[in-house]
Amino acid sequence: MTDTKWAIHGREFTNCNCAYGCPCQFNALPTHGSCQAVVGIQIDKGFHGETKLDGLRVAGIFRWPGPIHLGNGEAMPIIDVRADEKQREALLRILSGQDTAPGATIFNVFAATFTKGYDPVFAEIDFNVDIEKRRAQLRIADYVEMRGEPIVNPVSGQEYRGRIDLPNGFEYTLAEMGRGWTKTTGPLAIEHSDSYGQFCELHLGQDGIIH
Repeated sequence: MTDTKWAIHGREFTNCNCAYGCPCQFNALPTHGSCQAVVGIQIDKGFHGETKLDGLRVAGIFRWPGPIHLGNGEAMPIIDVRADEKQREALLRILSGQDTAPGATIFNVFAATFTKGYDPVFAEIDFNVDIEKRRAQLRIADYVEMRGEPIVNPVSGQEYRGRIDLPNGFEYTLAEMGRGWTKTTGPLAIEHSDSYGQFCELHLGQDGIIH
């Protein structure tokens, strides 16, 4: 960790291969024994040292052969093509868990579980997320097609609302539950259908969640 200060405040949608609710959120084993996830993040306000990050987007494709804590994961970061050289470097340092207190953020924790990192992709990220409505869409040409929707009651057909509250979390304190569909291409090709979806506000810094 360096003395560089940073913070990002924005919105996130995550779709993984677990069932609704995702056991991993409660220190349990993943639904299918392994973990595959795609994440999109809109940074509304942010900085890394003197570098402003306002309005930029990032995404990531992740895969682990077993539970995340057992490691051997793969990761491919995707950075907003609009970011200049300093912004790209700043975002990659944040996403790789650098300049962060040990264990303070999801980026830092996950970084310790990766044994293979793919070269970062710099691309146009088309991302829209509405946390309250539990809807999201992420498109990155040649890499990601993902959407998020509310869970639907199978009897009434009405939208169902549930949330996860983690006061001591390292990613969020409150997340809206939903479902998602994802298909990725390239070196990390994965596909999810009607699986765990998470909509949340991100407010993180070098020491963890900013309350």
